[in-house]
Amino acid sequence: MSEILALHPGLTYTVLLALGLIVGSFLNVVIHRLPIMMESRWRRDCCELLEVEPEKEEPQLTLATPNSHCPACQAPIKPWQNIPVLSYLLLGGSCANCGVRISVRYPIIELLTGLMTLALAWFFPPSPALLGAMLLTWALIALTMIDIDHQLLPDDITLPLMWLGLLFNLCGTFVPIEQAVIGAMGGYLSLWSVYWIFKLLTGKEGMGYGDFKLLAALGAWLGWQMLPLIILLSSVVGAVVGIGLMIARNRGREVPIPFGPYLAAAGWLALIVGDTLNSTLLGVAPQ
Repeated sequence: MSEILALHPGLTYTVLLALGLIVGSFLNVVIHRLPIMMESRWRRDCCELLEVEPEKEEPQLTLATPNSHCPACQAPIKPWQNIPVLSYLLLGGSCANCGVRISVRYPIIELLTGLMTLALAWFFPPSPALLGAMLLTWALIALTMIDIDHQLLPDDITLPLMWLGLLFNLCGTFVPIEQAVIGAMGGYLSLWSVYWIFKLLTGKEGMGYGDFKLLAALGAWLGWQMLPLIILLSSVVGAVVGIGLMIARNRGREVPIPFGPYLAAAGWLALIVGDTLNSTLLGVAPQ
């Protein structure tokens, strides 16, 4: 299959775009349902710990069940109504049954996933590296949106992502395994240290533990040499956006701003053009 795609670049781009759109549709489900599933699990755990009965029986929710439906009228979404981007346009952005408006965010995430997946073809030939880059990209998109919505980076994604990065690098897909292991440790410990220094100095928590795990995952995929670049890019962009939000929306410094999206964006840039940015910004020789 990889040989066929290598011989036909146009087919490669078409397949990657279509695959990215389909995965983007699934990511919409993950972004919406995973935090709800986690909150439900936390409530059950709390009830078990306190030895009390839940106030009400919660409906069973997984990433696969129940089938997609309109949140307003509960009408099931037919397969032809669930074609990424295209169905949204054909339905005029509304539910086919009740006419309630559908958030434009759904096709945006589908299109963004498709275009980012397509962009990977410019940097990776059909190979295990391309497969790994796609998996990492999709996970970063899901983590970004969940963190924006809930200020939460689920262990259900960050921890498997870290182990998957180490697995890909067992054969040196992106970096030698030694650099990947050090990257995972260095990514976690660097932000963990910043967290505790900030807390000891101010008595406040400056970030969540999910940020440590996400940077550890990026270190496992890209190696320890990319960590300074990722931290620099995410910190600068995060500071600029944070100051901009405070000015534009008159938000105080006490209002928390999720850091995960900036880490994810910096990690994706490091994935595709990390060597160039490292040599340009930090004067580090390409790996």
